[in-house]
Amino acid sequence: MPLHFKTIDTPLRDLQVWHAESDGYSFAISHETRNRPGLRGDPGFIASWRPSQSNKSVVAIDGSPFPTLEDAETACMFALADLLAE
Repeated sequence: MPLHFKTIDTPLRDLQVWHAESDGYSFAISHETRNRPGLRGDPGFIASWRPSQSNKSVVAIDGSPFPTLEDAETACMFALADLLAE
């Protein structure tokens, strides 16, 4: 099943976060930059996942940060396929 990312409203201005859920897994992508308020990690799009019904820590997707949102979304789809194949 494809992931459909939606923008999440955050209380921090200029913090960009996208979220999607599928097959019991939750995925998030955040845009990090050093030029404005936000998470201030390495610049790019950080992708992560965790089980939807769990309070476990998130798992960063290999390759983060990605240069584009589309690259991060694609990495999330590959991660979901891997998780479902286990």
